[in-house]
Amino acid sequence: MTLRSKGVRLFAACLLAAGPTGTGPAAAETETSGGEPVVVPVQTTGPADRRFNLVFLGDGYTAGEMPEFRADLERHLNTLWSIEPFASYRSYVNVWAVEAPSAQSGVDCDPGLDAPARDTVLDMGFWGGCDPDSVQRLLTVDGRKAAALADLVPGTSGSNRQVVALAHSSTYGGAGGGYATASGGNALSALITPHELGHSLGGLQDEYDYYARGVPGGAYSGSEPDSAHHTLLTERQMRERKAKWWRWLGEESESGGVIGRYEGGLYSTEGVWRPSRHSLMKTLGYAFDQVEREVMVRSISAKVDLVQGHAPNAAPIEADRSVWVDVLHPVGGELAVTWRLDGRTLDTRGARTVDLRGLRLSPGPHALTATVTDPTPFVRDPAVRASEALTRTVRWTVDPALTTAREPFAAAFTGHTPTGSPVGARSVVHADTTHAVDGSPAVRWRLDGRPVATGDRNDRDLDLGALRIAPGTHTLTARLAGTGRELRWTVDARPATAAYELSEPLRTVRRPGRPVEYVYDGAFTMRLTARDDREGAVVNQFRVDGDGWYTYYGWPTDADAPFRFSPGGTEIDGLVYGKLGRSRAVPWDDATPDHGTHTVEYRTVDAAGNTGPARSFLVTLVPPKG
Repeated sequence: MTLRSKGVRLFAACLLAAGPTGTGPAAAETETSGGEPVVVPVQTTGPADRRFNLVFLGDGYTAGEMPEFRADLERHLNTLWSIEPFASYRSYVNVWAVEAPSAQSGVDCDPGLDAPARDTVLDMGFWGGCDPDSVQRLLTVDGRKAAALADLVPGTSGSNRQVVALAHSSTYGGAGGGYATASGGNALSALITPHELGHSLGGLQDEYDYYARGVPGGAYSGSEPDSAHHTLLTERQMRERKAKWWRWLGEESESGGVIGRYEGGLYSTEGVWRPSRHSLMKTLGYAFDQVEREVMVRSISAKVDLVQGHAPNAAPIEADRSVWVDVLHPVGGELAVTWRLDGRTLDTRGARTVDLRGLRLSPGPHALTATVTDPTPFVRDPAVRASEALTRTVRWTVDPALTTAREPFAAAFTGHTPTGSPVGARSVVHADTTHAVDGSPAVRWRLDGRPVATGDRNDRDLDLGALRIAPGTHTLTARLAGTGRELRWTVDARPATAAYELSEPLRTVRRPGRPVEYVYDGAFTMRLTARDDREGAVVNQFRVDGDGWYTYYGWPTDADAPFRFSPGGTEIDGLVYGKLGRSRAVPWDDATPDHGTHTVEYRTVDAAGNTGPARSFLVTLVPPKG
């Protein structure tokens, strides 16, 4: 469903400080001057015209409240980098903040239609811009004003950026479309942002089975949806027709359960089906499931070019030289490079450079290609893999009759994983160099002084996950062969630790070889805290009985309050939170208490991207006496 407000097309919406990819100047150190907008680079991974640029704007933050905007932005980013595919592709992303103080604090119609209008730079407002026929949680922005501020970020345009506007509000709300919006200070607001990016960036649809909170949406009556994650087809029909998410059927869902066919979505309770019982597009707190994640990988990758540079190819090249390509470097894995000569695959094993002198070419022109592909397991559709988002090919014509002119060459690093913050123990770290016609200089990697091999002929990337690094802090270096030039990183291989605190149980049971068990006959609370030996925020997660991992945010009405579990869940503004056992999202979901013993697991995701080991305790829910 779409709404139109203030000239911006919007999808109705439910409503890490930068990690190993590095950070720019801290926003907290930037002062606004005379109320004029200030552009702040928050995370820089490369030139703006070669990256996907997330541009955050704040509305309703006065000059004196700008530290609150910076804190809200940091919290939103901490959560974003803990969610796939943003975690694996954050090296594709530059993050910018445009600090533009508003004359008044807050936004329009917050929390109700009778609230006074505010004088703010972006004219943001709840109720779809104060429309009594809209819904409170729909938070809109003046598109022209948002574009004008985003245009202040050099090197960005509508084709390589996504604007996210944060409202200075603790009211739950947001929207997706040409511009994503979210309230800045609500307990759930950091989870609203990736949900709205699902709309704005990925074109994903809501999986809610309601439009008005607390009111079932009724039966779907349309034709087969265009949405990649909604269908009228049965699982058998999907397999037979090779349609929708047939490739993922039966897989354990990233958001819990298995990928299958679950009724409800597109604001309807029945007659249409989605892939997972719950996902980020249905219930804030869970991950994108595999179907949604595949869409988001393509959407992020479509904003960049996998090939960042290559040997000249505008005219035929000589056969007595080396040819090279420079590519992007996902944090979650290496790109693949395949070289072909006259259609025949060369045995280059991932090398970014090929020396034509060793090929002994026959007279006459030859066709040389380098095909760069993202082999991510997040994608299964061959059409997506073959699209320009995930596959690029560079072509040269090689003429053995030509001779290369040798020129002076200076070996140097030209790009690398930022060294200013620790990298995680499972990250891919990279170092790019200059190139000569006689070959590219080698990069030699060492971990704690000991040489390590990259595993193939690509010495530009080092997959730390393949090294199985021992817990602790380590030093990684990349030395440019034949020079004294060296890059140095700190490797954080010690995840943050988590702790839990529960309200008083009826009794506590301790048995050898089993997690501690707590017995309750009603509601109880759980507070999760984390400790890390390094700076940077830590995201806590938990899950019940092996369901999907759920981001801990406190409690919907108070970020500082603990999470509340209860036999039937707690209804807040038409949604249900905290049912122990089989979860509920809306009041018409099954509220039958799941008496018996449940396993609660908890873990952390730190600023370097390390995911801590899951630990657990047991909760036994018994019926109340009498």
